[in-house]
Amino acid sequence: MKRIWIVCAVIFAATAPVLKAQHSLSGMSFNGSTGLYSIPSGRTGWEDSSSFAIDLGYHAIITEGKATHIPKMSFSLFRWVELSAAMDFQPKEHNQNQTDFIGGLKLQLPISRTSLALGGNIQALNFSNKNINYIAGQVYIAVTFAGQFFDMPAETTVVLGKTFIEDQSDSNVDFGMGFELVLFPSVFEGFVRWITDFANFSYSVEPFSANAWYRGVLNTGIRLDLSAIPPLSRFKFNVDVLMTDAFDDTRAFSAGVVFGIPIF
Repeated sequence: MKRIWIVCAVIFAATAPVLKAQHSLSGMSFNGSTGLYSIPSGRTGWEDSSSFAIDLGYHAIITEGKATHIPKMSFSLFRWVELSAAMDFQPKEHNQNQTDFIGGLKLQLPISRTSLALGGNIQALNFSNKNINYIAGQVYIAVTFAGQFFDMPAETTVVLGKTFIEDQSDSNVDFGMGFELVLFPSVFEGFVRWITDFANFSYSVEPFSANAWYRGVLNTGIRLDLSAIPPLSRFKFNVDVLMTDAFDDTRAFSAGVVFGIPIF
């Protein structure tokens, strides 16, 4: 665990001081908010280009012949407000329905040089099964810095927050850190980004495979920006291929896609 924090600190120190404006891919996290994989970013989905836009997304997490399916959508309003919603259709356990709903709100603050957002989500867990359903929620602050890492454009995101679970109390503080690196832009022309995030919280209180509650969760993979193709440049079109919980035996393969449309 200490090694993970050391690596995170080194990369953060390398990227954060060299702030430089750049286009952000603004992909979706598993729970529908604009972000990396487990963690939200300080950005909203269309902060640079549209006052009203809709993103539609889907991620699957697959391990040992089982999969969870997470369709999601978000609305970007006024370039600083984001509303998101996701359904987490998990495999049945002991004939119990494991379907969860996650709804989110993010507000980006008007701060220059960095992207800073306040946000939160509400989680209706196992909501279709009245024997085991309950409510949870999270509040957080997320900040995203743009910079350079070995001459490649990079962004570093840090998240601090708190999760609340119905009829439970604890003193844990949510912390996450992630990195988005444009891989060799002179070769791949901005199509390919490497994303890694690490957190002591998951995309929901009851995640499938990407489970942070014991040792934290590290996800890593590639995000392809197909909107770099000229005919698609007006839209958002992202494809994710990644490994979730990569350092533990619950590691899994995940793939996802996001398509966004600016309305005005």
